[in-house]
Amino acid sequence: MYQPPHFREDRLDVQHALIRAHPLGLLVTVGKAGPIANPIPFILDEAASPLGTLRAHLSRANPQWRDVDPAQEALVVFQGTETYITPSWYETKREHGKVVPTWNYAIVQARGRMRIIEDPAWLLEQVTAMTSIHETARPEPWAVDDAPPEFLAAQMKGIVGVEIEIARIEGKWKVSQNRPEADRRGVAAGLRALDAEQAHRMADLIDNRGP
Repeated sequence: MYQPPHFREDRLDVQHALIRAHPLGLLVTVGKAGPIANPIPFILDEAASPLGTLRAHLSRANPQWRDVDPAQEALVVFQGTETYITPSWYETKREHGKVVPTWNYAIVQARGRMRIIEDPAWLLEQVTAMTSIHETARPEPWAVDDAPPEFLAAQMKGIVGVEIEIARIEGKWKVSQNRPEADRRGVAAGLRALDAEQAHRMADLIDNRGP
């Protein structure tokens, strides 16, 4: 990933926080068929390895898991808040007009060898943990054991597990740090004037990070 110094985010806790907030990662692998990419939700286990371990599952019908080259690292891309930035919000547009549009975003890329797991107990634990994470806040959370056992057993046969011990991780927060202070204030104000939650989240990122 292209990493200008002012956009780098090397703090592991900040990178992990983005993964937890945006767990749908784009899993990219290279095999005999060439590169394959699929979006799948991941669980991050921070304590399992120095940089954390990612766990997920794929449909058994998905060809990606059969075409993995174990000698190659897999890449998982976690896309955080992102939004278009118009130069109309820049103070420097009024000063000299030498400005162009851009796109702000926060992103994490994690790499590591991918292990395929077919153990039913592991798969049940992974599905249960993922369900718990996303159901806990609901007034009446759904639990895996709400489903009939025979149905659940059949579903487990239709998936395979994925585990990636993170060997390398990079974060990039491109949130107007390269702009003058007046431009950053203008961008944050312009985003907050929009009726869009993602725009407001980006405005917060701009305000929380200096040049």
